[in-house]
Amino acid sequence: MTDTTIQQTPERSALLNADLAPTAEGKATWRSWDLFCLWMTSAHSLGSYTFAIGMLALGLSGWQTMLALFVGVLGLWLGSNLIGVAGQKVGVPFPVFARATFGIFGANIPALLRGLVAVFWYGIQTYLASLAVIVLIVRIWPGMESWTTGGFLGQSPLGWITFMVLWAVQLLVLSYGMEIVRKASDFAGPVVWIGMIALAIWMLEQADWSINWHARVGDVLSLPSTIAAFVAVAFLMIAYMAGPLVNYADFARFAPSKKAIKRGNALGIPLNETAFVVLSIIISLCSLKVFGDGTLDPVALVSKIDSNVVVVIAAVLFAIATVGINIVLNFVSPSYDISNVAPKYISFRTGGIITAVLSIVVLPWKVWGSETAIVYFLGGVGSLMGPVFGILIVDYYLLRREKTKVADLYSVDPDGAYHFTRGFNPAAVAALVISGVVAALVALVPESQNITALSWPVGAALGAILMLVLSRFTGAGRVAGRSTADVPVESEVGSEVTGSQA
Repeated sequence: MTDTTIQQTPERSALLNADLAPTAEGKATWRSWDLFCLWMTSAHSLGSYTFAIGMLALGLSGWQTMLALFVGVLGLWLGSNLIGVAGQKVGVPFPVFARATFGIFGANIPALLRGLVAVFWYGIQTYLASLAVIVLIVRIWPGMESWTTGGFLGQSPLGWITFMVLWAVQLLVLSYGMEIVRKASDFAGPVVWIGMIALAIWMLEQADWSINWHARVGDVLSLPSTIAAFVAVAFLMIAYMAGPLVNYADFARFAPSKKAIKRGNALGIPLNETAFVVLSIIISLCSLKVFGDGTLDPVALVSKIDSNVVVVIAAVLFAIATVGINIVLNFVSPSYDISNVAPKYISFRTGGIITAVLSIVVLPWKVWGSETAIVYFLGGVGSLMGPVFGILIVDYYLLRREKTKVADLYSVDPDGAYHFTRGFNPAAVAALVISGVVAALVALVPESQNITALSWPVGAALGAILMLVLSRFTGAGRVAGRSTADVPVESEVGSEVTGSQA
């Protein structure tokens, strides 16, 4: 990795702070194990479990759903290698990485879109973790159940208390920067397996150690409908992780080598994600057999267990898992993205505080409780992550041929490689707008879930094609390609800002 000391000259100061600077030597501490745990933490949450079992609602049988999810996992693996290798080589966080594609100021468009989605999910995941804690509290102190009714702004008194405690704990953890994020991920990722395996064993025992892999929700589908549902499930798996996939450079930049990236991705995605999917489907099929409902979440299932000790342990583990995924996926990204808007005034920590405050303002329990809000807002904005992915990949691998002039990512000089037109790359912005509108229409307009599931691949493919065509038509790609040869940053050096202190 390039030694990255960048002099904070006046022309660059507006685009640079210690957190957005390239990763310095000695800061590449995220080994394969850490990346493995990162993907584990990403998968191990109540939201991920709910998503996996929710795919049964599309009409596939248990084994068909599991196979379709596996195909999606393979697609996610491929995408993570493309983004991860690029992020590790350039050594900068996602919003800075995007400057080479969208322009030094245009990068704020995809960055804030990603950050906006993460803010909502940060609040939602904190709320889901608080539900697990409430189950724990009521089981230990039954008298507290009276605190779960009433309240204001849609939250009960106990709901507000648990939510705000978890909110404060997460903010405290993040105040220590990216190194504590790595340690939190290393802990939260593996520990949830204890709870999930224990829950699976208990459910299998309730089901007399037998499940029907052919069980399904609804009637048997025709062959064309089965194929359509299979494709939909596979792409929904990728779409579910589309946000973390786009900003994976936030973490990959701390890896010491391309080999570490690929090994961590291989362990964390095809191996771990597949295992989690299998376990989730097993628990769901057991629930379908025992309780007649395959869509019960782990908290609801745990609440049915007689043993107080088991309930307490399980609730704690699920809360840890949900907080873990929140810290990794829904806090780091908006912290960097918000900082990128005004690096001179907003640090990673300040961006994190803004993220945390916004997560309360959006009243996440109301969003989670509204299918309309989830589908039309989060679904619509989330569908834009496909176009962003396609545009970034085409620009980095095909137009710039994996070359980036790191120093110019922080330069407002009109002659800089990534200044384009007043800091915006017209080709990338146009490609994002057009493909984004199409992706959003695919996601929101059709009544068929099988069609809406195609928003990610349609957006990614269209964004990639438009970026390729428009860049060559406008000449932006050729100009960037000529001026983005790899340049050791130490050749432009000073010592005022060194690496990332996040």
